[in-house]
Amino acid sequence: MFWYNGKLIESQTLELEIDDPGLLYGATVFTTLRVYDNSLDSRLTYWQSHCDRLKLSLQTFDWRLPDEERLRQGAQVMMAHFPVLRITIFPDGREWITGRLLPNNLTQLHKNGIFATLAASEFVRCLPAHKTGNYLSAWLAKANAQKLNTQEAILVDAAGNWLETSTGNLWGWRDGSWWTPPLTAGILPGVVRGQLRDWLLKQHIVREEPWTPELVKGFEAIAYSNSVVETVPIHTVIQPTGKLECNPHHPCFQQLRMFFIAL
Repeated sequence: MFWYNGKLIESQTLELEIDDPGLLYGATVFTTLRVYDNSLDSRLTYWQSHCDRLKLSLQTFDWRLPDEERLRQGAQVMMAHFPVLRITIFPDGREWITGRLLPNNLTQLHKNGIFATLAASEFVRCLPAHKTGNYLSAWLAKANAQKLNTQEAILVDAAGNWLETSTGNLWGWRDGSWWTPPLTAGILPGVVRGQLRDWLLKQHIVREEPWTPELVKGFEAIAYSNSVVETVPIHTVIQPTGKLECNPHHPCFQQLRMFFIAL
């Protein structure tokens, strides 16, 4: 089932006009959120932050804004069946909401971390400051990573600087502080990234610097974040120059987990 243009539809197919720009060019914007406590207003759901990010992109592209009441109604209908919602907006304001379950191995991912691989520099996201439907480069990067039996791809720029993963933002621990690439590097302003950054700023333990190949060598721990998985350690990164290994059980991860339970 899914919600589309004001209606709940019981189907596995969505009917679009053959000249729909969303179909032809990926001309949509979307956001993916996790519903906590069965409430859009829960602190960690960040409903308004997700809506604000959608609105910013729509205004930047001069697209029509969706009906806010109908958007919320659709989300409320869908969250009764799914804890994870993907909200897509078309240029004319149509809303499309799909749902899915949390990864069934999420607890193990939090505990033991994942393998990742560096993607080729050609796999750079289109319009990186916006979450558009043209997500082919990130999808290809992750698909290639999975062929190597790794779970995530790390996108890099032409100079080899690390940017973000195919599905989230990066965090690294060294010198008693958390480091994350700056938005000016050309990365998505993730909702969880923004909230977590602000929380760490209050504790004076976050730095935003480009992730050069030299910088990442000094990380004791690495993780990625998004609205679905929260934060997941990365214990091994496969690089052309060899493996970079970090401790997925480093005590610093308890600090990040506190964000998701702190009042």
